[in-house]
Amino acid sequence: MIGLIAALGAGLVFGVGLGLAGMLQPAKVAGFLDFFGDWDPTLGFVMAGAIAVHATARWFILRRASPAHAAGRVDSPLLIGAAVFGIGWGLGGYCPGPAVVSTASLTTPALAFFGAMLAGMLFLDRLRAIGRSAPPTPRGAEDHGDADG
Repeated sequence: MIGLIAALGAGLVFGVGLGLAGMLQPAKVAGFLDFFGDWDPTLGFVMAGAIAVHATARWFILRRASPAHAAGRVDSPLLIGAAVFGIGWGLGGYCPGPAVVSTASLTTPALAFFGAMLAGMLFLDRLRAIGRSAPPTPRGAEDHGDADG
C-alpha cells in the first residue's frame, strides 16, 4: 500500500511539474521543435533540469554494487522506438507523460493522442505475443545446405 501511495505522490508531482513547465501545451512543444521558424527555447530549461536530475541519479546508480539497469545496449527495437517516440512527439505535441496528464483536461486532442498512444502500445504488445508464440525452428533447420547433397 505504501508503494502505491508513493507512486501516486510521484505521479502527482510529475504532473504538476509538467503543467508548470508548459509541457501540457502542444503549441509550446511545437514551438520548441520549430528551430527554423518561430523557435521557443523555454522548454530547453525544462530539458536541462531533467538532464541534471538524471545525471545525478545515474551517478549514484552506477556506483552501486549492482546497477539496476542494462547500460550500453543499443539495438534496433530501441532505435525504432526512439524514432516512433520522436515522430509522435513532433506530430502530436505530446510525449507520453504529458499525454497521460492532459487526459484530465478532457479535450479532444489530448484524448485522441492518448487513445492513439494506447492503441500503439497494445498493437506492439500483440506483435510481441505473436513473436513469442511462433513455433521454434526445428533442430538442424538453420543449416541452409541442400538435403540432397
